[in-house]
Amino acid sequence: MPTALVNPPVQRDLRELRDTMRAQREQAIETYRANLRADSLLTELRRIVDRTLVALLEINPLPSGAALAAVGGYGRGELYPYSDVDVLVLLRQPADAEDEARIGGLITALWDIGLEPGHSARTIEECMAEAARDITVETALLEARYLAGSHALMRRFETAMQGRLDKRAFFHDKLLEMQQRHTKYNYTPYALEPNCKESPGGLRDLQVILWMARAAGFGKTWAQIARAGLLTADEARHLRRAEQAFKRLRIELHLLTRRREDRLVFDVQPAMAKVYGFAAGGPRRPSEMLMQRYYWAAKLVTQLNTILVQNLEERLFSSPDQQAQPIDEDFCSRHERLDMYRDDAFERKPVLLLRAFLVMQQRPELKGMSARMLRAIWHARRLIDAQFRRNPVNRHLFLSILQQPRGIVHELRRMNDLSILPRYLPPFRRIVGQMQHDLFHAYTVDQHILMVVRNLRRFTMPEHAHEYPLCSQLMANFDQPWLLYAAALFHDIAKGRGGDHSVLGSAEARKFARAHGLGKEDAELLEFLVHEHLTLSSVAQKKDISDPRVVQEFAQSMGDIRHLTALYLLTVADIRGTSPKVWNAWKAKLLEDLFLKTQRTLGAGRPDPKAILENRKAEALGALRLAGLTEDAHEELWKQLDVAYFLRHEAPEIAWQTRHLYNKVNSAEPIVRARVALIGEGLQIVVYVHDQPDLFARICGYFDERHLSIQDARIHTTRHGWALDSFVVLAPGTPSEQRSLLSLVEHELTRSLADSRARDQAAGSPAVPLGPRQSRQSRMFPITPTVELRPDERGQSWILSVTASDRTGLLHALARTFAQHRINLKTAKVMTLGERVEDTFLIDGGALNNPRSQIQFEQDLLEALQ
Repeated sequence: MPTALVNPPVQRDLRELRDTMRAQREQAIETYRANLRADSLLTELRRIVDRTLVALLEINPLPSGAALAAVGGYGRGELYPYSDVDVLVLLRQPADAEDEARIGGLITALWDIGLEPGHSARTIEECMAEAARDITVETALLEARYLAGSHALMRRFETAMQGRLDKRAFFHDKLLEMQQRHTKYNYTPYALEPNCKESPGGLRDLQVILWMARAAGFGKTWAQIARAGLLTADEARHLRRAEQAFKRLRIELHLLTRRREDRLVFDVQPAMAKVYGFAAGGPRRPSEMLMQRYYWAAKLVTQLNTILVQNLEERLFSSPDQQAQPIDEDFCSRHERLDMYRDDAFERKPVLLLRAFLVMQQRPELKGMSARMLRAIWHARRLIDAQFRRNPVNRHLFLSILQQPRGIVHELRRMNDLSILPRYLPPFRRIVGQMQHDLFHAYTVDQHILMVVRNLRRFTMPEHAHEYPLCSQLMANFDQPWLLYAAALFHDIAKGRGGDHSVLGSAEARKFARAHGLGKEDAELLEFLVHEHLTLSSVAQKKDISDPRVVQEFAQSMGDIRHLTALYLLTVADIRGTSPKVWNAWKAKLLEDLFLKTQRTLGAGRPDPKAILENRKAEALGALRLAGLTEDAHEELWKQLDVAYFLRHEAPEIAWQTRHLYNKVNSAEPIVRARVALIGEGLQIVVYVHDQPDLFARICGYFDERHLSIQDARIHTTRHGWALDSFVVLAPGTPSEQRSLLSLVEHELTRSLADSRARDQAAGSPAVPLGPRQSRQSRMFPITPTVELRPDERGQSWILSVTASDRTGLLHALARTFAQHRINLKTAKVMTLGERVEDTFLIDGGALNNPRSQIQFEQDLLEALQ
């Protein structure tokens, strides 16, 4: 209803409401400036809007029998200076034309008096249906607060909402929602321009915990949650202070920018520092002091958030009589988390402060540390002193953590969050939370360093080989990748001291190498990488690498292939770890060109005959020659296979698959070949067919029908669009009975894939009966299903990781979920480790680009894993 069409008396009434509201807001803000009480301002702003809305209804009444409710943050009783005013018009029955006109007039009037409404108009039944579809809507409706209209209708609504609330499902859904949000912000509270509301460690994390606790019946305030035993009284006080700090920060951002702004962007940081009274002078800028205060609060919230989520999960899902599973004399597993037998374990044996992280790496079945252990480590960090650092056992443990085949990034991050890493490496302590004021970095120095370690680790993982194939191949051939991780830890460790951080950092690396007993060659390489970590990038971007003299001079500074390769890998990981916006195809091409030219100059123009991948290919070619194939028979097939394929398959598998496919590269008909597995039990099956929707689901469906249990699956798509999928399956019966299945599987699966009706059957038919669901061991020691979905480095696909207890038909259930959501499977690595499955999928699909449908996909995956 445009303002021009409203009667003059109504216009006067609206102006009076607007002017009164503005005057009251200004008075409330003036009072806040005198006392700086965030909660008082938020409550007073809410009361002002409450009174205004009630008065507005006298001018623009609700539909007959309706109720008006505040929802979301406004419903919770908090209203920030420039936040939306979220309201629900609750209807007795679906709106007719007259009702819609009244609602439209009310919303227009809200705009006219200067409020920005977020509104919906629904019946109770429509609210229930929308809440069932979207956890965000359900959360907002659970916080609904009566404003005006029918009390009876509002009570019916509140009863219906509480009646449909499933505290366990709500916990899972909010956890998925939080993980999705953390993915968006790269899992770090330490971005240089954080969002104080949405970033990890921000206000939203605190709200999620309160929502979960309230839904589970553990209280609505931090004090009530502490009394329920989920927090200590001291932790509750810390969270309360952090919450007040974030609330004030968000208020000040709104007032400073005069809009709804939750980001601490560079432009506002100096002004915000002035608001908080940080003065210039000394080596640090006022904005740096402000941001370090912010990171302190965010780190605290992150730590206590982890403890609270674990405590809530154990209260809601764990069996109280579940016994601890022993690991060694000090540690055990409780509820799939690392725990300790004695509360004073770290006081008695400080060496356990490092060994705990090593145990986490060596025990993939553990999904985290118990809340008790996290608290104990945090309080025992003071035990790490000079004597602790000189202890040879501790030095050996730290090197072992860097040398493990898995869990390096997770544990280094955990060590940093718990202040163990900064205590063990004093130079690292100086750069925790340190800003980097330049055009490139998007993270604090310590988080950038850990991001570089993460990038190096990704070069070792086959599921990431598609991102940077050359780096993956080079890393596969590098003899001691842990030296690269150590170089990453030290490459920026001297930033902020003044002087050349590369020179100062290399001196720190030299001290580390000497203290930890590194051999001469390893120590020299570590110091070289830290000292020269900017050189390759500088030469590639600032010099003419088409000039042979430039390349020759650079090659001389490298000395040999090992130094060049190590520096190239570190440089790519370093640039990629600065900011998602810094890395691009142009920089990648410059660095790769310089690397390849320097490699040829150093005499390595041909592939190293000892290289892992070249050895693998050569071994496969030898087997092909023995089978009678010509020297070039493999070429047409192999040119369609990328580095990821050769990383995922051993030479005998490559030779076997090539022997059956070399002359059928563009086959219009499906090809299925089976043999008895060369190692272990079961059958090995390869499927080659033009890629098509739901292919994975159809193959898994066939295996289920035949009661073939999938132990391993490797899904690959060739460059020209053919699926090359291999499986290891277990079949019932004796070895001779299993061999008799080979020709049957080949014939039936080929026919199934060739039948166009199979696609409809896989996507729409009822699920195949699964038979025995779990083994006795899985029932006695269940593995909590987990789903982790994160974008790949290029942002074009998603990496899905799932863990669960093994059971018949599990992979088919996952494949059917992919088909249901129209998810395209690009590659997969499926592993069955005893009673535990660990599967990784590279996927894409439109459902992953929408937060609501993405959460629904994750929920359906968890249901399939149950």
